[in-house]
Amino acid sequence: MIEALREARLALAAGEVPIGAVIVSGGAVIGRGHNMTELLQDATAHAEMIAITAATESVGGKYLTDCTLYVTVEPCPMCAAALCWSQISRIVYGAADPKRGYSLFSPSLLHPRTEVRSGVLEDDCSRLMTDFFASHRK
Repeated sequence: MIEALREARLALAAGEVPIGAVIVSGGAVIGRGHNMTELLQDATAHAEMIAITAATESVGGKYLTDCTLYVTVEPCPMCAAALCWSQISRIVYGAADPKRGYSLFSPSLLHPRTEVRSGVLEDDCSRLMTDFFASHRK
């Protein structure tokens, strides 16, 4: 999650919503990303989507079985669906997203075999988001 937080800080420095993601396989980071929606003027340029693209390129295929996504904020429905299609094995996230998170939907948008762990470094992840939005509401 430390690496995902580093990615989130890169997003923050670029004026993006500070969300970062890394995908790990066999103990090595095979994909990383941070929000780039403003830079790319692309509503789909979420941290998870960028990390998925990098990871699938790294493994040479569309499936991310035996991989773990670490992301600072609970994935949105779009990212959850992409993670489902990639068949990622595990998702670990820091802060919940009670307004736009995938967990608001039932049945789950994730692949049935995907394991989820939440609340990892939650305070650090939440603080980045809270501070970002507080500074933009002045």
